[in-house]
Amino acid sequence: MEIKEKIKEVIYYEVDGLTFKDLNKAKKYNELISKYNFDEKQKRKIELGLNINLDINLYAKPEFTHWQMDEIIKGLRKRLNVEFYNNPELNTHKMELIRYGLSAGLDVTFYNKPDFNIKQIEIIIYGLRNYINVGLYAKPEFTHWQMQEIAKGLEQKVKAEIYAKPEYTWQQMREIRVGLKKNLDINLYANPKFPPAKMQEIRLKLEK
Repeated sequence: MEIKEKIKEVIYYEVDGLTFKDLNKAKKYNELISKYNFDEKQKRKIELGLNINLDINLYAKPEFTHWQMDEIIKGLRKRLNVEFYNNPELNTHKMELIRYGLSAGLDVTFYNKPDFNIKQIEIIIYGLRNYINVGLYAKPEFTHWQMQEIAKGLEQKVKAEIYAKPEYTWQQMREIRVGLKKNLDINLYANPKFPPAKMQEIRLKLEK
């Protein structure tokens, strides 16, 4: 029986303790680490991107943590448009939620802004998934509690735009929303100067 030996010569290029099969990639890596002060974990993410043919220009920047780089890599591997979130001002959790939105086909431009906190983003995502007009409340000036009250009003088909104003607290918004739902004359108490307890008192009288 004839035994055929199959020997394949593989040439590797080593830079800074990391290996590359392609000389140009090795040179690109060397150029980046010579130019910027990356930590070891950041370097690993850059090496990974080069070796799996990702566009590392979208994340190979020292202002990104290795966690942020990882979120961008995940998006690139899924062929998502990571330019919606490759912003160092977005923390890892926000990047993850934007990446999720892109994967789900949501319009992430409503929430891919650093000004939003996680709870605000989650309520915007809820609205997008449920076909709610999030444009009415996807604004950083609203707290997540206020956003929630506006979203409830939109779901209940009341005129949420009446109380979708930052000057109303979420408790005041709730009183107006409940009044609208019950077809009450909310003009008698829809005043941001009225504390929620007074609004509730008037609403309850109108219900009798």
